[in-house]
Parts: sequence; C-alpha cells; structure tokens
Amino acid sequence: MHYHLRHTTKYSYGESAPVCQNLIRLRPRDLPWQRVLSHRLVIAPEPAGTAACTDYFGNQVEYFAIEEPHRGLAVTATSEVVLTSRSANSEHAPGPAWEEVVAELTTGAAANDPEVQQFCYPSPYVPVEERYGKYARPAFAPGRGIVAALREFTTRMHAEFQFDQRATHVGTTVGEAFDRRAGVCQDFAHVQISCLRSLGLAARYVSGYLRTSPPAGKPRLVGADASHAWVGAYCGSLGWVDFDPTNDVPVDLDHVTVAYGRDYGDISPFQGVILGGGAPVMSVAVDVVPHGEVR
Repeated sequence: MHYHLRHTTKYSYGESAPVCQNLIRLRPRDLPWQRVLSHRLVIAPEPAGTAACTDYFGNQVEYFAIEEPHRGLAVTATSEVVLTSRSANSEHAPGPAWEEVVAELTTGAAANDPEVQQFCYPSPYVPVEERYGKYARPAFAPGRGIVAALREFTTRMHAEFQFDQRATHVGTTVGEAFDRRAGVCQDFAHVQISCLRSLGLAARYVSGYLRTSPPAGKPRLVGADASHAWVGAYCGSLGWVDFDPTNDVPVDLDHVTVAYGRDYGDISPFQGVILGGGAPVMSVAVDVVPHGEVR
C-alpha cells in the first residue's frame, strides 16, 4: 500500500501569546515493512527556529519555537509512505508457548536485552497489578501458543469494552477505563498493555494512523481518519507482533506506524509550552489516502 498522510493540528488562543515551544512526533518510522518516501512540516506562524532528533525509543522528534505574539498555531505534517505486508511474520505464525516467552524474559536471552526489558515493567500510564493479569488469564491456557493467546485476548477485549469518546479523557487512568469497560484507542491500548505486563510479558504502546474506508457509494471525508494507538507484544522467536484491541483487526496494510513507547506519555504527538494565551482550543484532522485516490 502506498499512502499520502496529512495531519493538521490547530490551536486558537483566547489572548495573544508571546512565545511557545513545541515537540512533535508526526514523522512515520522507517521499518522493515514501512518506507517513508517524504515528510514535510508547515508551521504558521513561521517559527524562529527548528530542530530534529531521534528520541530514546528511536522515534523522530521535531522541535520548533515561535517567538512573536500570536493568537493561534497551525501545524500540518504531510508524509508519503509505502507499506508491505507483514502478516506472514505476525499473528498467522504459531510462535512459542506463552510461558516460554515469560521464561525467556526472566532468565533467558531477553532477560539481558534492555530493548525488550523496558516494556516489561510499570510505566507512568501503565500499572502492573494482579487484577489485570487475572482478567487476561483465561486466554492464556497452559502451553498455549503466545500468538493464539494474544489473538483471543484481543478479540475478548474488543467484545467487552465499548468504544466511547465521552467515557474518558487524556488523563483517564487504566483503572478507570478498566472499571468502566469503555474508552478510546489510547485506553484500549493502555489496558491491554497493563494486562500483558501483569502476566510477565513485554508490551509496548504504538501510535500511528489507521486507514478507514467510507461506506459503499460514499466519498472519503477529508479529516475523517484519525490518529490511532495499538499494542506491540514481544513473542519470542517471532519478535514483536502488533494487535489492535480497539478494532480487533490484523495490524498490517491499514496501519501506519509513527512511534513506539512504554505508554502514551513517551510518544504524545504534540507537546508544548505556551506563555500566556489563555485557555487554548485544539482541533485535529487526519487524512490517510491511498495513492491515486482523489483527496
């Protein structure tokens, strides 16, 4: 699949702000199955300075500062990416028994691998508690292949949790979302990660975009696609395999990966500090358009 991506974030302020500084993670990652052909930022007002670096997790981070009075801010990231299918090395492969993966993480080769170990423990947004492991346990029967167990658990979460944008907000805890059995993709991902880490497995938060299809006969709506989040689970010899508990669909050609982290706090798409400005109002629009389609 060949996609054109556009992610626009706009802030409007109640009063003039003399300065703001921002970090953004909007550039898709270059991966074995994902190639970034181009990436461009358009910022208004024009920033006084920009810079780019790679963060601890290997994500591309871009920085900019605006040092003149302004009543609003608009940032548009446009990218072009090509994806190849990764299903042959993902959830269709059997993989080792899940207990073998836990043993590898505790006493085997992965026990000394910081790239994996950092996703085994609690993080600011993701607690590790017995009740989360207990909730996941029915899918993880003794000796069961880890991919089959993860597939069943993902399907169960999708069935038992309701997608509800009014049920949670960006500060909602895993415990609150778990008790309500409702939330958005961020909540689904955080809950699943808590459950997997509570079983002794390694799981990471993945941010990106999901291509959505309009109803038959209807045109694609500009800005209708959304930023998305899902889960990557370490599966031993298979490496990392991704699962989407919000939609219960394979993570493959419809998912564009932007960043990895322990939780949302590590890879928030937009972080900033505004001096003055009053209470800002934010809006976000995302388009994921296959190459050749009319936008």
